[in-house]
Amino acid sequence: MKKILIHGSGHKVTSWNETISYMESNKDIVCPNLSSILEGKEANYTNLYSSFTEFCDKIDGRINLCGISLGGILALNYALDFPDKVNTLVLIGTPHKIPKLIFSIQNIIFKFLPKSVFDNMEFSKKDIFTLGNSMKKLDFSNKVHNIKCPTLIICGKKDNANIKSAYYLSENIKNAELSIIENAGHVVNEENPEALAKILDDYYGESNGGWKNE
Repeated sequence: MKKILIHGSGHKVTSWNETISYMESNKDIVCPNLSSILEGKEANYTNLYSSFTEFCDKIDGRINLCGISLGGILALNYALDFPDKVNTLVLIGTPHKIPKLIFSIQNIIFKFLPKSVFDNMEFSKKDIFTLGNSMKKLDFSNKVHNIKCPTLIICGKKDNANIKSAYYLSENIKNAELSIIENAGHVVNEENPEALAKILDDYYGESNGGWKNE
């Protein structure tokens, strides 16, 4: 059963490498490059989600989804739309709705950053703005209770923008577990990859239908 680890808009697909290296259950892991699966289409959320859906649908059988930030939003969206396809769901630093004020401040900061800063991201500066503007109205608040699969919510203790959402998701998704990682902010898979790997290994070993139980 495939394990799909999905990066965020400000990360590269390689941001998962160190976490994966620490994991015991690191077989059959797939890390899609979100900019590549768009295949030249405009980088808006509708196109990206459609491309992500096509990517997942091509994989035989059920899948284990694990996403951080934008990757978590895509995973959450897919789990809601295709519940029979998703075996387990892990959401890391994932908002249940877009925080408009924080998002606006982030866009202002991004606007004045040189293009070279975006060389370390999978999306270009232009694409990040296009993607961000297309996500402003996303809100899963009244839908998350429909998630049926085993779910783990993870958040860095210093991730002030998403810590409230982590508690919201853990309280509103049936039987969801919550794990707060010390010494980490938003980019948990780069800031504390060893701790994240251990949490994932423990969770998948214990959850019904988890990776170690294949």
